[in-house]
Amino acid sequence: MQLLDNVWGYEFFGDESTVTVHVRRLREKIEPDASKPTYIQTVWGIGYKFDVPE
Repeated sequence: MQLLDNVWGYEFFGDESTVTVHVRRLREKIEPDASKPTYIQTVWGIGYKFDVPE
């Protein structure tokens, strides 16, 4: 919800899966293998985190 509120605002009336779709599209663009993400990690019950592997 924090991403939705910060990006689209509290008045956003769309579907919560909007964030999931955008994260998937970002992964397709930046990940070497979008099915095994290394940069945008899902943290179950929390949301997402951006991680740069060393």
